[in-house]
Amino acid sequence: MKIGIIGAGNIGGNLTRRLTALGHDVSVANSRGPETLTSLAEESGATPVTVGEAARGAEIVVVTVPLKAVPDLPSGLLDGAADGVAVIDTGNYYPQQRDGRIAAIEDDGLTESRWTERQIGHPVVKAFNGTYAQDILDRPLPAGDPGRMALPVAGDDEAAKRKVRELIDALGFDTVDAGGIDDSWRQQPGTPVYGLRDGVEAVTKALTEASPKRTPEFSG
Repeated sequence: MKIGIIGAGNIGGNLTRRLTALGHDVSVANSRGPETLTSLAEESGATPVTVGEAARGAEIVVVTVPLKAVPDLPSGLLDGAADGVAVIDTGNYYPQQRDGRIAAIEDDGLTESRWTERQIGHPVVKAFNGTYAQDILDRPLPAGDPGRMALPVAGDDEAAKRKVRELIDALGFDTVDAGGIDDSWRQQPGTPVYGLRDGVEAVTKALTEASPKRTPEFSG
């Protein structure tokens, strides 16, 4: 597949490495420009591009930037993407640590990914937000392995969610359907599943044990 990755930090960089290794045609962008991605491109074989070019022709686009940077993404970001493009949102809201207070999340009760959807004007699938970046490289296992990790995946578009779950399976991880984007609070920071390194059964249980109330650490 043609895949665009917007953000080349820990998660974006390691997804670039793994997805190119699986044979996908990956374009990667960051806020500082393609000339700063030469090393990652040489290592992985990905194509460094501008943020505005990252989604061009892509069947899957990964948005993996700090939440506070989402409103600064160019308008029409997905205009050149393939029909039916699935957009993966890996983002988390860290009001005290990084992002500042976002009223629509704090006061209006929007989930982080619903807020992101409204900023970019396209439905998203929430995945990888509670995954340790190094695990993307170090912990993939074949399907059926009893030690295989599972990742929660939330989204309203069932076709897009299925495409994302198939991609995660190819990366070496199981998935658990975590519901729609309005349910994605179950995998936000401070919930039992956030950062959980375990299998399908434990991830499913952790999702059911989540509370919609934000923990003090992740409240603005």
